Amino acid sequence: MDTWKVAVLPGDGIGPEVVDAAIKVIESTNRRFKIAMVLQSGEAGLHCIERYGTNLPEDTVKLLRNSSCVIKGPMTTPEEPGSETSAAVKIRKMFRLYADVRPAKNLPGVPSIKKGIDLVIVRENTEGMYSGAEFAVSDQAAIGLRVITKEGSRRIGKFAFEMASKRKRHLTIVHKANILKISDGLMKNTILGLGANYRNVRVDDAHVDAMAQWLIKQPELYDVIVTENLFGDILSDEASMLVGGIGVGPSANIGENYAMFEPVHGSAPKYAGKDRANPVGTILSVKMMYEWMGYKKAAGAIENAVETAIKKGVKTQDLGGKYKCSEVGEGIAGIISRARV
Repeated sequence: MDTWKVAVLPGDGIGPEVVDAAIKVIESTNRRFKIAMVLQSGEAGLHCIERYGTNLPEDTVKLLRNSSCVIKGPMTTPEEPGSETSAAVKIRKMFRLYADVRPAKNLPGVPSIKKGIDLVIVRENTEGMYSGAEFAVSDQAAIGLRVITKEGSRRIGKFAFEMASKRKRHLTIVHKANILKISDGLMKNTILGLGANYRNVRVDDAHVDAMAQWLIKQPELYDVIVTENLFGDILSDEASMLVGGIGVGPSANIGENYAMFEPVHGSAPKYAGKDRANPVGTILSVKMMYEWMGYKKAAGAIENAVETAIKKGVKTQDLGGKYKCSEVGEGIAGIISRARV
């Protein structure tokens, strides 16, 4: 592509701060590696509802449709019945971003529960309990439908197998088929059935409650974990805490022709405007964007710069440092600008 058009949605709470830090890294990376990219900002999030009546205004939708991908900051989603659906969920459905890729890897200089962790959770992103099919039966009862399809399971299973075959060749299917026999049984068996095409990948499976404990006890034994939407959302937050906290957790939402990159953490409104949020999760999400674009050297430079900055003590308070969010972004950007190509 001659010029990448990247939409930027700063979001709510600490979103604008962590995204601004990430943009400094993008600008430094593009200069260093001579990558043609145009960043185009748009509005989305809770703050848009009062002004536009929606958290994803039509002008922003047009911006997204005319972009190559989007960098999204954390956004606050209202919780009242009948309120706006999450902006992230809307974008995932709009562009069929079926694979949510959430790595968890030890970072040098960051305290963690165990060493040797390098795993990826591949979360089905469009079905499950987050399909949005729920309704009140009465004022005493409500029903939410957990949608699992064979095609959705096959698609996410193939994605996970492909990733595992390029990593440590180990895939773990996480489910609850002993209780959710039909829905999780469908997903588990569909993914297992793909194994004949990937004989170089070792496959096992685990119940989600057991996996929650195994991630604490022996996370270093896992490579790629594939699971449905809700389970993946919960386990990926746990995995982030294993390697230093959700402030360092990145993610990529990937479809056939589009992708969205965002940190796994929320908008943390009580910290908004204090310049103390950790931008590493957002910056590593940007690293995943460059990987998706095919710029492996640029992605590697970002990862190396993050690790170098942390080793030097350039880190926010949650990681035991004294630096501001903006200073961490500037520090990582500066390291990239001096990196050898």
